[in-house]
Amino acid sequence: MLDFFTIFSKGGLVLWCFQGVRGPAAACTAPVNALIRSVLLQERGGNNSFNHEALTLKYKLDNQFELVFVVGFQKILTLTYVDKLIDDVHKEFRDKYRNEFQQKGTLGLLNGTFDFKEDFLRLLRDAEENSKIRAPTAMKTFEQSVKSQKTVKSMIETRGEKPKEKAKNKKNKGSKKEASGTEAVTVLTKAAPDAKQNPPVAAGDREELTKDEILQKNREEFFRKRLKGGEKSNKSPKPETQKEKGKKPRVWDLGNSNAKVLDYSNSTTNGNTDTCPTEEYDPDMALGDRDREPGRLYDLEYESDEEEPEEEKVIQSPSQPRAKKGGLGGMFGMLKGLVGSKSLTREDMDPVLEKMKDHLIAKNVAADITVQLCESVAKKLEGKVMGTFTTVTSTVKQALQESLVQILQPQRRVDMLRDVMDAQRHRRPYVVTFCGVNGVGKSTNLAKISFWLIENGFSVLIAACDTFRAGAVEQLRTHTRRLNALHPPENHGGRPMVQLYEKGYGKDAAGIAMEAISYARNQGFDVVLVDTAGRMQDNAPLMTALAKLIAVNTPDLVLFVGEALVGNEAVDQLVKFNKALADHSMAQTPRLIDGIVLTKFDTIDDKVGAAISMTYITSKPIVFVGTGQTYCDLRSLNAKAVVAALMKA
Repeated sequence: MLDFFTIFSKGGLVLWCFQGVRGPAAACTAPVNALIRSVLLQERGGNNSFNHEALTLKYKLDNQFELVFVVGFQKILTLTYVDKLIDDVHKEFRDKYRNEFQQKGTLGLLNGTFDFKEDFLRLLRDAEENSKIRAPTAMKTFEQSVKSQKTVKSMIETRGEKPKEKAKNKKNKGSKKEASGTEAVTVLTKAAPDAKQNPPVAAGDREELTKDEILQKNREEFFRKRLKGGEKSNKSPKPETQKEKGKKPRVWDLGNSNAKVLDYSNSTTNGNTDTCPTEEYDPDMALGDRDREPGRLYDLEYESDEEEPEEEKVIQSPSQPRAKKGGLGGMFGMLKGLVGSKSLTREDMDPVLEKMKDHLIAKNVAADITVQLCESVAKKLEGKVMGTFTTVTSTVKQALQESLVQILQPQRRVDMLRDVMDAQRHRRPYVVTFCGVNGVGKSTNLAKISFWLIENGFSVLIAACDTFRAGAVEQLRTHTRRLNALHPPENHGGRPMVQLYEKGYGKDAAGIAMEAISYARNQGFDVVLVDTAGRMQDNAPLMTALAKLIAVNTPDLVLFVGEALVGNEAVDQLVKFNKALADHSMAQTPRLIDGIVLTKFDTIDDKVGAAISMTYITSKPIVFVGTGQTYCDLRSLNAKAVVAALMKA
């Protein structure tokens, strides 16, 4: 049974609605609004099905008249006739009101009355009856069975021969036994003295011998060859001159022989940074661009080569013969392809979409997401009338660019500075947790975000919850010293703007994070940045520990740190991280990833497909983009710049 069926325009005007279940109208509008927000506006139309709570929604687009057909039914039901029903309703509705749409246009939608209930009930009744009618299953005849295909000769067994199936099974079992070392040695010893007496079996002799004898002959020949090769290789090599035992320590040219300089064991943290040794460094190397505006997060830029685009070719269908170059035939063929006189069909778009798929995959977009993107563009353009003097290639490319820009601008935008100021008004620290796989740059980008927050006037406490990786605490301690050197406590009333909270190695990360948040609340810190250990998405114990840390401490923001170098792996990482957080959480509404930090963006040139893959699979925004090694190499995502790099040939 259907819950509802509605027809509305892409402008949001409901033309006709059928409600099959008694209840308020909101039961129909809420799922449709969710479909519009999550699928239609976000350009995620690759799949014509959408789940909302207990309902499954299926939809179809009419691009010629800008209409949307949506049907909703319970998720637990398996209605096989829904796809046929929505196709029949689409055809019936547009054929019935075609003249009204073409003559009156938008006014026809506003002032028109669409009495479609009787037609819909007839189509629904026909679809339900057709789904119940099933052809009776007929029994197989003897000629269709496997037994009839056997000949009499194959069923006759002679003395000494075995059936083929049994012989094969015994042959397989025998091959396993012959693989053991003891039997191989016995065969080898028998084959060695008879090497000269047993020449290779000729083709004529093979027919006279039985199968077992041929197999034995071949075995002996094989081991005889191996024996000869083994005797040659058994020759002992000349003894090499023995090297001097012992290991000499390597002395580096630029190294420091004084071990005291490298000893940081006496430095104290958790609020005291006075005893930490100071180090000499170049501020220009730490800051990069000196002319920048302090505290500003610049947009990501893409410098494209200013080249005139090549003249786009008109794609002809393979069934039509190509027009000869020159003359009236070529000119009229070009005009026919350019002038918008017909609506786009799937056959027209398929060659262009195939090229687009290869192009996107070459740009590091995940293969599955590439297919869904092109499918969404095809559904968006199918049946749409082309504009005057436009080609199929330019139309598809323009639609794909618009879809990519829309995907990179998700529904929820993370404004970290606004959220930190809101937490200040409530007199509590703003907590951010960083997670991700090994080696993606969590600690480095945490230090960049710390520097950005400090320049905006916020005090930061770094919680060293990576208690597994050797050197993780020391790395954060070095970043803390350098950040305090760039923003000395003297400039901020004698208080350090960034401090490190650590409890060493081998401790419970969730407990350290809880203590750090409590310490930040008591000491009046504005932001707590929680660094976690890198873990693979398939490691269940470590994913359970991460879910525990997030569930116990309830951070304000959970950021997934991923590198821009990956392709299909980005989808696998994000899906499994979200799944692990949902599975190992005890709450009814588990806390999932809120945003993405995309690192190593300066190493990929124009292969920026990982940004598309990550945002498409999670519908979460890319909050920060890491573009270098200095503290200032942090950018916000510019969707148009990323799409420009992605579409570059």
